[in-house]
Amino acid sequence: MPLEILTVPCLSDNYAYLIRGDDGVCLVDAPEAGPIVDALNAKGWSLDVVMLTHHHWDHVDATEDLRRRYGCKVTGPKAEKDKLPPLDWSVSEGSNGGNGDAYTEILDVPGHTLGHIAFHFPRAKALFSADSLMALGCGRLFEGTPEMMHKSLQKMAALPPETMIYSGHEYTLGNARFAVTIEPDNQALQARVAKITAAREAGQPTVPVTLAEELATNPFLRCHIPAVQAAVGLEGASSEQVFAEVRARKDSF
Repeated sequence: MPLEILTVPCLSDNYAYLIRGDDGVCLVDAPEAGPIVDALNAKGWSLDVVMLTHHHWDHVDATEDLRRRYGCKVTGPKAEKDKLPPLDWSVSEGSNGGNGDAYTEILDVPGHTLGHIAFHFPRAKALFSADSLMALGCGRLFEGTPEMMHKSLQKMAALPPETMIYSGHEYTLGNARFAVTIEPDNQALQARVAKITAAREAGQPTVPVTLAEELATNPFLRCHIPAVQAAVGLEGASSEQVFAEVRARKDSF
């Protein structure tokens, strides 16, 4: 069965994702119960599993409500087990499983938090990256180091370019405004900014997006590019050093 993926806007700018496949219906992150329940009801679905990416409240707050309503199981990162709602399964990189297009690989992607994970569905060419790799950006380093996040981003950047990236927030327009300060002459970026602006004016989400488009436009994935290095005054520096500077500039943007 091909995956059916629903994007569910929650809170002011969060996204949760409902995924129906061979193993039933799962949910990536649980920011707010109401919109998720409404989406399930509209499809006539129940909920089998909640899959948490990290411990921040705006990704887990609805977990217990959903567990009470549906009797669903809950899985999340082993490294953050003590900070999460009670888990039925604790997972980390290598804890892979599932059937058909629902086969899932767990990727450890620390940086935003120390135990952040992403869910990769390789057969369906989908990555649920929450607050690690984001559309035209990456998550703030609340717990990890620039080196951690850079390594995590490189891991995700190595996936097939046709992979669809489902990130955790509608931050894309703000990220775009920053990205053009780094690469104002990037024509692919300029075209993407126009597309993003039109989507937001129409009230449409800007995710998912292909990894190929991120590789062509996301400054955090382009720290090896001479134009990006020059923009931050670090020509010839390592991509890790450039990433740290780009992240610091975004933090104060």
